[in-house]
Amino acid sequence: MSSKKILIVTNGFYPEISPRSFRATELTKELVRQGHDVTVCTHFREGLEVFAEQHNFKLIDLGHLTWPRPVVKGSGIELLFRRVVARFSALLFEYPAIQLIPLIKKALKNAKGYDALISIAVPYPIHWGVAKIWSKKNPIAKTWIADCGDPYMGQENDTFKPPFYFGYIEKNFCRKADFITVPTQNSIPGYYPEFHDKIKVIPQGFRFEDVTLYSGTLDQDKIIFGYAGMFIPGRRDPSEFLNYLNSLDESFRFEFHVYTTTPQFVTPFVEASKGRIIIKAIVPRETLLFELSKMHFVVNFENVGHKQTPSKLIDYLIIDKPVLSVTFGNLQPEVIQDFFKGNYTQKMILPEKDMYRIENVTSQFIALLS
Repeated sequence: MSSKKILIVTNGFYPEISPRSFRATELTKELVRQGHDVTVCTHFREGLEVFAEQHNFKLIDLGHLTWPRPVVKGSGIELLFRRVVARFSALLFEYPAIQLIPLIKKALKNAKGYDALISIAVPYPIHWGVAKIWSKKNPIAKTWIADCGDPYMGQENDTFKPPFYFGYIEKNFCRKADFITVPTQNSIPGYYPEFHDKIKVIPQGFRFEDVTLYSGTLDQDKIIFGYAGMFIPGRRDPSEFLNYLNSLDESFRFEFHVYTTTPQFVTPFVEASKGRIIIKAIVPRETLLFELSKMHFVVNFENVGHKQTPSKLIDYLIIDKPVLSVTFGNLQPEVIQDFFKGNYTQKMILPEKDMYRIENVTSQFIALLS
């Protein structure tokens, strides 16, 4: 296929550490490797311009979110009030991410002549901002691909459902986009049925050759296992599992390493663990994969329902470690004990690696332009 001129619009990008940043960054690098002319519209970050030069793609500055985030601090009633304000500002108004709409309008006011525009959510105001300026008179590109992680209106793992009025906004961008890409077949029911014919399943992608894994001998004196990802109370909830770990005899030697942006759900269990539950700092993806590859097995905390698939599973697939899957409300101590004994017959079954190779994933995006 001939070279295409492609514009990627994304909130998350290198060097940010997040699933959507990995999606946009890996896709950009591989599109360039395959000979395409790529421009990325994103927030400028330290080191980004050097990274763009190294990987031969252009940049458009999206600008920065300047609307102040609600401050969550204090104690007692004050802390509770601030938490409520922060939570419902995001829920009712998608604040402060809603500022992406005017930022996109300003950044792309002169954009035109592209073969494809790929907008990457979350947050969903990325799609909403593109929809705001996308019209027959100003299509920006021949094809618009709206790439989604988890569903928005059809999500299953937040405590509250989005208000009904965001449904009109979602339908607007779905109506305008030529294609909607989602990571798994199970994601499709999370979108309005009238747009299912636009949906294409394109999984997360990663360049396996960039990964260095530990090749030494695993620790023989204690069981080391880990988790990388965020937590959601009552859903992707670690409390039952952590309580169980803390109930084990102190003579049983293990270390549970937790890499997370939501440490508040682990911190209350750390002291009682006697050093066996360890909260780790967030590290770059390549470093994380190397550290996880030193472990005996890794842990997955299941979502509610099937529409949202944790992106960490691709990382677990790359390091080729047994996965202990834990469901909140249905803890299975006998399975956990089997893992401690090195019996992984109940491990989580993961898909084939090749479907996640970035060269295959990128080719699927390009095929939508033919």
